[in-house]
Amino acid sequence: MSLITDLLRPEMAFLRYALLVGALSSVALGIVGTMVVTRRISSLAGAASHAALGGIGAALFLQQLALPGLSPMVGAVVGAVSAALVVGTVNLYAREREDTIINVVWALWMSIGLLFLNWTRGYVDWQGYLFGNILLLTRTEVYMMIGLDVLILAPTLLFYNNILSMSFDWTFAELRGVRVKLIYFALLILTALAIVLLINVVGIILVIALLTLPAATAGCFTRHLWSMMVLATVLSCLFVVTGLLGSYWFNLPSGPAIVVLASTVYLFGLGFNAWRKRC
Repeated sequence: MSLITDLLRPEMAFLRYALLVGALSSVALGIVGTMVVTRRISSLAGAASHAALGGIGAALFLQQLALPGLSPMVGAVVGAVSAALVVGTVNLYAREREDTIINVVWALWMSIGLLFLNWTRGYVDWQGYLFGNILLLTRTEVYMMIGLDVLILAPTLLFYNNILSMSFDWTFAELRGVRVKLIYFALLILTALAIVLLINVVGIILVIALLTLPAATAGCFTRHLWSMMVLATVLSCLFVVTGLLGSYWFNLPSGPAIVVLASTVYLFGLGFNAWRKRC
Protein backbone atom coordinates (compact mmCIF):
# COMPACT_ATOMS: atom_id res chain seq x y z
CA MET A 1 0.00 0.00 0.00
CA SER A 2 2.86 2.38 0.76
CA LEU A 3 4.27 1.72 -2.72
CA ILE A 4 0.92 2.48 -4.37
CA THR A 5 0.63 5.65 -2.30
CA ASP A 6 4.14 6.70 -3.37
CA LEU A 7 3.41 6.04 -7.04
CA LEU A 8 0.29 8.22 -6.95
CA ARG A 9 2.17 11.23 -5.60
CA PRO A 10 2.77 13.94 -8.26
CA GLU A 11 6.49 14.14 -7.53
CA MET A 12 6.87 10.40 -8.22
CA ALA A 13 6.12 10.72 -11.94
CA PHE A 14 9.70 9.62 -12.71
CA LEU A 15 9.06 6.24 -11.05
CA ARG A 16 5.78 5.77 -12.92
CA TYR A 17 7.52 6.48 -16.24
CA ALA A 18 10.34 4.10 -15.31
CA LEU A 19 7.93 1.26 -14.51
CA LEU A 20 5.90 1.90 -17.65
CA VAL A 21 8.92 1.97 -19.93
CA GLY A 22 10.30 -1.10 -18.20
CA ALA A 23 7.06 -3.01 -18.78
CA LEU A 24 6.80 -1.86 -22.40
CA SER A 25 10.42 -2.77 -23.10
CA SER A 26 9.64 -6.38 -22.18
CA VAL A 27 7.92 -6.90 -25.55
CA ALA A 28 11.03 -5.86 -27.47
CA LEU A 29 13.28 -7.79 -25.11
CA GLY A 30 11.21 -10.95 -25.31
CA ILE A 31 10.80 -11.08 -29.10
CA VAL A 32 14.15 -9.72 -30.28
CA GLY A 33 16.02 -11.47 -27.48
CA THR A 34 14.52 -14.82 -28.46
CA MET A 35 15.61 -14.38 -32.09
CA VAL A 36 19.07 -13.25 -31.01
CA VAL A 37 19.50 -16.30 -28.75
CA THR A 38 18.13 -18.84 -31.24
CA ARG A 39 20.26 -17.42 -34.08
CA ARG A 40 23.26 -17.29 -31.71
CA ILE A 41 24.17 -13.71 -32.54
CA SER A 42 24.50 -12.45 -28.96
CA SER A 43 28.06 -11.31 -29.66
CA LEU A 44 26.83 -9.31 -32.65
CA ALA A 45 24.25 -7.63 -30.42
CA GLY A 46 27.04 -6.81 -27.98
CA ALA A 47 29.06 -5.20 -30.76
CA ALA A 48 26.03 -3.13 -31.81
CA SER A 49 25.42 -1.96 -28.25
CA HIS A 50 29.00 -0.76 -27.81
CA ALA A 51 29.08 0.68 -31.32
CA ALA A 52 26.22 2.94 -30.23
CA LEU A 53 28.78 4.83 -28.14
CA GLY A 54 30.61 5.72 -31.35
CA GLY A 55 27.47 7.33 -32.74
CA ILE A 56 26.73 9.11 -29.45
CA GLY A 57 30.24 10.57 -29.30
CA ALA A 58 30.07 11.74 -32.91
CA ALA A 59 26.63 13.31 -32.36
CA LEU A 60 27.77 15.21 -29.25
CA PHE A 61 30.83 16.49 -31.13
CA LEU A 62 28.76 17.58 -34.14
CA GLN A 63 26.34 19.37 -31.80
CA GLN A 64 29.08 21.81 -30.89
CA LEU A 65 30.62 21.93 -34.36
CA ALA A 66 27.77 22.48 -36.83
CA LEU A 67 24.53 20.66 -35.89
CA PRO A 68 23.22 21.97 -32.55
CA GLY A 69 19.90 20.14 -32.94
CA LEU A 70 21.43 16.69 -33.45
CA SER A 71 20.27 14.23 -30.79
CA PRO A 72 22.74 11.73 -29.28
CA MET A 73 20.10 9.02 -29.74
CA VAL A 74 20.16 9.65 -33.51
CA GLY A 75 23.90 9.09 -33.42
CA ALA A 76 23.38 5.95 -31.35
CA VAL A 77 20.96 4.57 -33.96
CA VAL A 78 23.44 5.27 -36.78
CA GLY A 79 26.30 3.70 -34.84
CA ALA A 80 24.42 0.57 -33.76
CA VAL A 81 22.69 -0.07 -37.10
CA SER A 82 25.85 0.52 -39.15
CA ALA A 83 27.87 -1.83 -36.94
CA ALA A 84 25.21 -4.55 -37.13
CA LEU A 85 24.98 -4.28 -40.93
CA VAL A 86 28.76 -4.29 -41.39
CA VAL A 87 29.16 -7.44 -39.29
CA GLY A 88 26.20 -9.12 -40.98
CA THR A 89 27.40 -8.27 -44.50
CA VAL A 90 30.97 -9.41 -43.89
CA ASN A 91 29.74 -12.59 -42.25
CA LEU A 92 27.43 -13.48 -45.16
CA TYR A 93 29.46 -12.43 -48.17
CA ALA A 94 33.13 -12.20 -47.20
CA ARG A 95 33.04 -15.50 -45.26
CA GLU A 96 35.41 -14.14 -42.65
CA ARG A 97 35.51 -15.42 -39.10
CA GLU A 98 32.52 -13.81 -37.44
CA ASP A 99 34.10 -13.53 -33.99
CA THR A 100 37.09 -11.65 -35.44
CA ILE A 101 34.91 -9.17 -37.35
CA ILE A 102 32.71 -8.62 -34.31
CA ASN A 103 35.71 -7.83 -32.10
CA VAL A 104 37.14 -5.44 -34.69
CA VAL A 105 33.86 -3.54 -35.12
CA TRP A 106 33.26 -3.56 -31.35
CA ALA A 107 36.67 -2.00 -30.61
CA LEU A 108 36.76 0.38 -33.59
CA TRP A 109 33.31 1.95 -33.18
CA MET A 110 33.73 2.33 -29.41
CA SER A 111 37.20 3.86 -29.79
CA ILE A 112 35.85 6.35 -32.32
CA GLY A 113 33.17 7.34 -29.83
CA LEU A 114 35.71 7.87 -27.06
CA LEU A 115 37.84 10.03 -29.37
CA PHE A 116 34.85 12.23 -30.22
CA LEU A 117 33.94 12.51 -26.55
CA ASN A 118 37.51 13.59 -25.81
CA TRP A 119 37.22 16.33 -28.46
CA THR A 120 33.84 17.52 -27.15
CA ARG A 121 34.12 20.66 -25.04
CA GLY A 122 32.48 20.90 -21.64
CA TYR A 123 31.04 18.26 -19.36
CA VAL A 124 29.58 15.12 -20.95
CA ASP A 125 27.68 12.62 -18.79
CA TRP A 126 29.08 9.58 -20.62
CA GLN A 127 28.45 7.36 -17.58
CA GLY A 128 24.73 7.84 -18.11
CA TYR A 129 25.08 6.19 -21.52
CA LEU A 130 27.30 3.39 -20.20
CA PHE A 131 25.20 2.48 -17.16
CA GLY A 132 21.78 3.96 -17.99
CA ASN A 133 19.42 5.97 -15.82
CA ILE A 134 15.90 4.64 -16.01
CA LEU A 135 14.74 7.12 -13.36
CA LEU A 136 15.26 10.05 -15.76
CA LEU A 137 12.83 8.81 -18.42
CA THR A 138 9.96 10.98 -19.66
CA ARG A 139 6.76 10.59 -21.64
CA THR A 140 8.80 10.80 -24.86
CA GLU A 141 10.55 7.51 -24.05
CA VAL A 142 7.15 5.91 -23.35
CA TYR A 143 5.92 6.81 -26.86
CA MET A 144 9.20 5.67 -28.42
CA MET A 145 8.98 2.30 -26.66
CA ILE A 146 5.38 1.83 -27.84
CA GLY A 147 6.50 2.56 -31.40
CA LEU A 148 9.36 0.07 -31.08
CA ASP A 149 7.00 -2.63 -29.77
CA VAL A 150 4.65 -2.14 -32.72
CA LEU A 151 7.59 -2.14 -35.15
CA ILE A 152 8.81 -5.46 -33.75
CA LEU A 153 5.48 -7.19 -33.04
CA ALA A 154 3.82 -6.55 -36.42
CA PRO A 155 6.43 -8.23 -38.69
CA THR A 156 6.92 -11.02 -36.16
CA LEU A 157 3.24 -11.97 -36.36
CA LEU A 158 3.10 -11.58 -40.14
CA PHE A 159 6.26 -13.55 -40.92
CA TYR A 160 6.41 -15.91 -37.95
CA ASN A 161 6.76 -19.10 -40.02
CA ASN A 162 9.61 -17.62 -42.05
CA ILE A 163 11.35 -16.46 -38.88
CA LEU A 164 10.88 -19.93 -37.38
CA SER A 165 12.45 -21.59 -40.42
CA MET A 166 15.37 -19.18 -40.53
CA SER A 167 16.06 -19.47 -36.80
CA PHE A 168 16.61 -23.22 -36.78
CA ASP A 169 17.51 -24.29 -40.35
CA TRP A 170 18.83 -21.55 -42.65
CA THR A 171 19.52 -23.87 -45.60
CA PHE A 172 16.10 -25.53 -45.47
CA ALA A 173 14.36 -22.15 -45.30
CA GLU A 174 16.36 -20.88 -48.26
CA LEU A 175 15.48 -23.97 -50.33
CA ARG A 176 11.79 -23.36 -49.60
CA GLY A 177 12.05 -19.86 -51.04
CA VAL A 178 12.22 -17.91 -47.80
CA ARG A 179 14.20 -14.68 -48.22
CA VAL A 180 16.42 -15.52 -45.30
CA LYS A 181 19.03 -12.84 -46.00
CA LEU A 182 16.39 -10.10 -46.01
CA ILE A 183 14.91 -11.41 -42.75
CA TYR A 184 18.40 -11.68 -41.28
CA PHE A 185 19.25 -8.05 -42.03
CA ALA A 186 15.83 -6.93 -40.77
CA LEU A 187 16.57 -8.79 -37.53
CA LEU A 188 19.92 -7.01 -37.25
CA ILE A 189 18.27 -3.61 -37.68
CA LEU A 190 15.51 -4.38 -35.15
CA THR A 191 18.13 -5.61 -32.69
CA ALA A 192 20.12 -2.41 -33.10
CA LEU A 193 17.02 -0.23 -32.61
CA ALA A 194 15.99 -2.20 -29.52
CA ILE A 195 19.48 -1.81 -28.09
CA VAL A 196 19.49 1.96 -28.59
CA LEU A 197 16.17 2.46 -26.80
CA LEU A 198 17.16 0.08 -24.01
CA ILE A 199 20.37 2.02 -23.36
CA ASN A 200 18.28 4.40 -21.24
CA VAL A 201 17.11 1.48 -19.11
CA VAL A 202 20.38 -0.27 -18.18
CA GLY A 203 23.06 1.41 -20.30
CA ILE A 204 25.43 0.20 -23.00
CA ILE A 205 27.37 -2.17 -20.77
CA LEU A 206 24.39 -4.11 -19.38
CA VAL A 207 21.97 -3.97 -22.32
CA ILE A 208 23.29 -7.16 -23.88
CA ALA A 209 22.60 -9.03 -20.62
CA LEU A 210 19.02 -7.78 -20.50
CA LEU A 211 18.56 -8.69 -24.17
CA THR A 212 19.74 -12.29 -23.80
CA LEU A 213 19.07 -13.42 -20.21
CA PRO A 214 15.23 -13.50 -20.33
CA ALA A 215 15.26 -15.39 -23.64
CA ALA A 216 17.96 -17.78 -22.45
CA THR A 217 15.98 -18.42 -19.26
CA ALA A 218 12.80 -19.02 -21.25
CA GLY A 219 14.70 -21.52 -23.38
CA CYS A 220 15.25 -23.66 -20.28
CA PHE A 221 11.50 -24.16 -19.84
CA THR A 222 10.02 -24.12 -23.37
CA ARG A 223 10.28 -26.15 -26.57
CA HIS A 224 8.66 -23.86 -29.18
CA LEU A 225 9.73 -20.50 -30.56
CA TRP A 226 6.39 -18.79 -29.88
CA SER A 227 6.24 -20.02 -26.27
CA MET A 228 9.85 -18.93 -25.78
CA MET A 229 8.94 -15.44 -26.99
CA VAL A 230 5.91 -15.24 -24.69
CA LEU A 231 7.77 -16.50 -21.62
CA ALA A 232 10.78 -14.27 -22.38
CA THR A 233 8.43 -11.27 -22.55
CA VAL A 234 6.86 -12.16 -19.19
CA LEU A 235 10.26 -12.73 -17.60
CA SER A 236 11.60 -9.45 -19.01
CA CYS A 237 8.71 -7.56 -17.47
CA LEU A 238 9.22 -9.38 -14.17
CA PHE A 239 12.96 -8.70 -14.10
CA VAL A 240 12.72 -5.02 -15.00
CA VAL A 241 9.78 -4.13 -12.74
CA THR A 242 10.95 -6.21 -9.76
CA GLY A 243 14.54 -5.02 -10.12
CA LEU A 244 13.41 -1.41 -10.37
CA LEU A 245 11.18 -1.65 -7.30
CA GLY A 246 13.93 -3.44 -5.39
CA SER A 247 16.42 -0.74 -6.27
CA TYR A 248 13.89 1.87 -5.12
CA TRP A 249 13.29 0.17 -1.78
CA PHE A 250 16.94 -0.65 -1.00
CA ASN A 251 18.52 2.43 -2.63
CA LEU A 252 20.47 0.46 -5.24
CA PRO A 253 21.45 1.33 -8.84
CA SER A 254 18.57 0.09 -10.97
CA GLY A 255 20.50 -1.33 -13.96
CA PRO A 256 22.78 -3.69 -12.00
CA ALA A 257 19.87 -4.73 -9.74
CA ILE A 258 17.83 -5.78 -12.78
CA VAL A 259 20.69 -7.75 -14.33
CA VAL A 260 21.63 -9.50 -11.05
CA LEU A 261 18.02 -10.63 -10.64
CA ALA A 262 17.86 -11.86 -14.25
CA SER A 263 21.18 -13.70 -13.90
CA THR A 264 20.05 -15.41 -10.68
CA VAL A 265 16.86 -16.70 -12.30
CA TYR A 266 18.83 -17.84 -15.36
CA LEU A 267 21.20 -19.87 -13.18
CA PHE A 268 18.17 -21.44 -11.51
CA GLY A 269 16.81 -22.29 -14.95
CA LEU A 270 20.08 -23.99 -15.91
CA GLY A 271 19.98 -26.02 -12.72
CA PHE A 272 16.37 -27.01 -13.35
CA ASN A 273 17.22 -28.03 -16.91
CA ALA A 274 20.10 -30.21 -15.73
CA TRP A 275 17.90 -31.84 -13.08
CA ARG A 276 15.13 -32.51 -15.61
CA LYS A 277 17.56 -34.20 -18.03
CA ARG A 278 18.85 -36.48 -15.28
CA CYS A 279 15.32 -37.52 -14.40
